[in-house]
Amino acid sequence: MPTRTDAAPGTTGRATATPRRRRRAAWVPYLPYLIPGAVAFVVVIGYPFAMNVYYSLFKWRGGMAPLRWNGLGNYADLMDDAAFWTSFQNSIAMIVAMVVVPTLVGLILAAVLFDVLGRRFGPRVSTVLRATYYLPQILPVAVAGVLWNWILNSQTGALNVILRGVGIEDPPNWLGDPSTALPSVMLVLIWVQIGYPVVIFMSALQRVDPELYEAAELDGAGWWRRFRAITIPQIRPETFVVTLTCTVAALKVFGPIYVLTRGGPESSTLVPSYYSYLNFFDKSKVGYGAAVATVLTVVIIVVAVVILGLQNRAERRELEGR
Repeated sequence: MPTRTDAAPGTTGRATATPRRRRRAAWVPYLPYLIPGAVAFVVVIGYPFAMNVYYSLFKWRGGMAPLRWNGLGNYADLMDDAAFWTSFQNSIAMIVAMVVVPTLVGLILAAVLFDVLGRRFGPRVSTVLRATYYLPQILPVAVAGVLWNWILNSQTGALNVILRGVGIEDPPNWLGDPSTALPSVMLVLIWVQIGYPVVIFMSALQRVDPELYEAAELDGAGWWRRFRAITIPQIRPETFVVTLTCTVAALKVFGPIYVLTRGGPESSTLVPSYYSYLNFFDKSKVGYGAAVATVLTVVIIVVAVVILGLQNRAERRELEGR
């Protein structure tokens, strides 16, 4: 009686295994490129984050002090910490200053530089202006902080000197008053951040077919109509990139806060990254600071996943529309 085999007629078991081996072997050439990146990720990101989560489960004053197990106690304390919630509320203001305003203004500036000034005065003029907008991005945070401290100083600052010169005898204490400190910091962040989307969007506009603008102009479309119908749809991928990177930068902003206000006055400019720093070093509450940093990391990951999901959905709709 013939026995049943799994092999198809004219084939053998060895032949059926060959495609699997080929699929496995297809990954081998990529290993020299993947392994260094994976090792760097583990060493630079994975291991420090794991240790941060580990320390967040203890009460520890740092150094040679003993670790005392606290479980989720640090996270429970965060829920009742008014300063912690204030720092995240201020993060919303940071997102407005580093994402919303720079992206909108940068998009309009890039369109004007590319579609108006670039076509009328040539690419050199738009290139010089683009570099001017990007200059604050390459300044060290300390230099930018010294510059704006000089401008916003309540006594000798350039802004208040001008205000006194026009008749305002008691100008605001821009960085020393809780009601004006956060808007002042937001203004500085807008100034620092606005060049980044301008550069990204102008680079994106380089790949847009100029004939689209020429055809729209021949049809009588003005600048605003061309901006809405051509510019925005064509650079949608770069818009998502700018939104993602700037949102992450806004959530973990530290340098400008440290240089300008140190989170004050009265926690009016406190942000999560600086609050974590305060607990780590000033208060010697390492476990508590690690808990703040862990929560901030989780929030950043969730926000990044949401933005990437929205980008993928928009790309699928665009493909289906075609």
